[in-house]
Amino acid sequence: MGQEPILPAWREAFHRLEGAYAPATMKSYYTDVEIFVTWCGDAEVCALPADPATVCAFLDDQAGEVLPTTVRRRLYAIRKIHRLLDLPDPTTHEDVNLTLRRVRRGKPGRPRQALGLTQDYLKRFLDVQPDTPWGLRNRAMLSLGYDLLTRRSELVALRTEDLSWRRDGTLRVLIRRGKADPFGMGRVAFTSRRTAGLIEAWLDWRGIEIAPLFCPIYQGKPVDRDLSTTTVKRLVKTSAAKAGLDPSVVDAFSGHSLRVGAAQDLLSAGHETAAIMRAGGWKSVNVLARYLEEAEVNVWER
Repeated sequence: MGQEPILPAWREAFHRLEGAYAPATMKSYYTDVEIFVTWCGDAEVCALPADPATVCAFLDDQAGEVLPTTVRRRLYAIRKIHRLLDLPDPTTHEDVNLTLRRVRRGKPGRPRQALGLTQDYLKRFLDVQPDTPWGLRNRAMLSLGYDLLTRRSELVALRTEDLSWRRDGTLRVLIRRGKADPFGMGRVAFTSRRTAGLIEAWLDWRGIEIAPLFCPIYQGKPVDRDLSTTTVKRLVKTSAAKAGLDPSVVDAFSGHSLRVGAAQDLLSAGHETAAIMRAGGWKSVNVLARYLEEAEVNVWER
């Protein structure tokens, strides 16, 4: 019966996390707790606080709907909201741990890996861009994203002031914040001369008064606001289609493909894993290892 006064409070409790976590993480927390609370309401059981048996039943039910990684993420959200509300945490019970292990073992599978946008693909994608302001922007985005091994969120977050020209005709770029850099320490990366030339052509058209490095274009004019991360994904897939690739190949590309492909090319060129991790800002070798598997196959087949 104590559920009613607590339920409305969970959204307010999450406000305490604002600024401490990335917007995508916050969105996941809200979504996952909402799903859990709704499920408990339908099952006529108490959501906050929940008991271990309720959490176990929820995880088992979710296993039939979503991937094990999503089930685990929802478990973490349940844990976080109980702790924020200073409620007994049911997620530490051994039965919950065992249920999660059963979920993971019962539905094995590898995460779907985006197809790497390697140098060969990049050249084709650059060649199919139109000779328009959109083409100038798209060529610069594709080439810069590849050179810097950026996540799509990092690419659209770049500001013009983050770039500085070097005497050799390349660019020094400050990537201020990434997924693995929540406190904004940033990392520095460098471009090729090709990319520097494409950036210069884009900036010559765009002008100096726009703050974001890449911006929307409306009726042939630049607009002073950020692009969304979906723009990167759409650009990659559209370019793949324009290049005449098979639909199944187009589908395999994602907004992450620039990062994956550049890492694979670095490995194929003989660079060590530690150097690739530094270049792309990776903190976990496990994540990078998935990206490099295909490149390692190609190296050994030569």
